[in-house]
Amino acid sequence: MNPISQIVRATRPLYRKLSTSAPVAAAKPIPTTGMCFELNDEQQALQDLARKFTKEEIIPVAAQYDKTGEYPWPIVKKAWEVGLMNGHIPEHCGGLELGVFDICLVTEEIAFGCAGMKAAIVTSSIGQTPVIIAGNKEQQKKYLGRLIEEPLVAAYGVTEPGAGSDVAGIKTRAEKKGDEWILNGQKMWITNGGVANWYFVLARTNPDPKCPASKAFTGFIVEREWAGVTPGRKEQNMGQRASDTRGITFEDVRIPKENVLIGEGAGFKIAMGAFDKTRPPVGAGATGLARRALYEATKYSLERKTFGVPIAQHQAVAFMLADMAIGVETARLAWQKAAWLVDHGQKNTVLASVAKSHASDVANKAATDAVQIFGGNGFNTEYPVEKLMRDAKIYQIYEGTSQIQRLIISRELLTEAKQSAA
Repeated sequence: MNPISQIVRATRPLYRKLSTSAPVAAAKPIPTTGMCFELNDEQQALQDLARKFTKEEIIPVAAQYDKTGEYPWPIVKKAWEVGLMNGHIPEHCGGLELGVFDICLVTEEIAFGCAGMKAAIVTSSIGQTPVIIAGNKEQQKKYLGRLIEEPLVAAYGVTEPGAGSDVAGIKTRAEKKGDEWILNGQKMWITNGGVANWYFVLARTNPDPKCPASKAFTGFIVEREWAGVTPGRKEQNMGQRASDTRGITFEDVRIPKENVLIGEGAGFKIAMGAFDKTRPPVGAGATGLARRALYEATKYSLERKTFGVPIAQHQAVAFMLADMAIGVETARLAWQKAAWLVDHGQKNTVLASVAKSHASDVANKAATDAVQIFGGNGFNTEYPVEKLMRDAKIYQIYEGTSQIQRLIISRELLTEAKQSAA
C-alpha cells in the first residue's frame, strides 16, 4: 500500500462520519462547517508528501529533462508508486476517489518543481475524467483499473489542427458499421500523445453540418495499440518540454460499441463537463509555477546587491515581489473555491474559468517579473527563471485559451443579468 493509500484509509472514515454534505460522483464527502481555510489531516498529509517528492525527486532533475525533452518515465513511475497519480479514480476500480480539491493540492506542489513534469504526471487525469464522469462500471473497471495496477497514463484527444478553441469545428469522424465504429481523422497537441495507453477521443458521428454540437459528437475510449492508431513525432515546444505532446492519426480504427461513452451524440456534453473538473487543477499548476517564480526572485533579491545594498531594499524590486505575492494568493483562492464547489456537487463552470484564466495570467506575469529581477542572469539558462517564463506561456493557451475563459465568464454574466431583469 502506497503512502497516500495509508493516509486516506486511516483518516477517511472520520471525515465521512462528520460529513453533512451529499457525496458527488468521484469525490468523497467532506465536512461542511462553513468558511474554513484550514486543510484537514488527510489533505495536509497529501500536500506534505507532494512537497517532499517535488523537493527530492523533481527539482534536482528538472533542468535536465527540460534540456533533453525526454519524457520523465522514472519520475512518473515513482509518483505512481507513492500514490501521487490517479487519486481521483473511483474506489470500485481500486482508486481513492479523492476530490478535485485534493488533486489540486498535489498539482500545485508538483508544478512548483517543474510544470513540464507536472504535465507528464497530472495530465493523465484529464484523459481519465470523461470516463470517470460518463463511463459505466465496466468501462471504468477496465480502463481506470489498469492505471491503478501499473504505471500507465491516459490522454485527452479533442484538439485538432484546425479545431482548438472551436470544438464544434472538429473534423475527426466515426461511422457506425454493425456493432463497431470506424474512426478516421487527426488530433493535434495531445499531451501524453506518444506515451498514453488509451485516449478519450471526441469525433463527429452526425455528418449533417446543421446538426447542433450537443448532438453531433460522440465520445470514445480508444486504445493506443489498436490498428490504425499512429502517434506523430514529439513536438519541440517552447516550454514544458518534459511533456510528451504529439499529433495522433486515426485510419480506419475499429472501435467496439462497448467503448462508446453514454451513447451516440453525448460526446460534446461529456467533453465540456470534464472541464469543470480539469480546469481547477490547471489553475493550481499555474499557481505553483507563480509561487516558484516568487520564491526564486525573493531569494535572489536578498543575495544580489547594487549600490551597496541587496536589491530587495529597492522599492522598485520590493513592489514587484509584493505584486507577485498578491497574484499567488488570489490565484490559489480562485482554484480552491472552484474545486470546492465541484466537489460539493455545485455548478462551478464560471469559477473554473476564473481560476484557470486568472492563475494563467498570474503565472506569466510572475515569471516575467522574476526574469526582470534577475536582470541579465534571468535571460540565461544557468538560472531557473528563464525556464519558468517559457513554461508559463502555455497556461494561457491549453485547456481553453484565456480568451475562451473570458467568453465563458462574460456569457454567463450576461445571461444572469438578463434573467434578473426579466
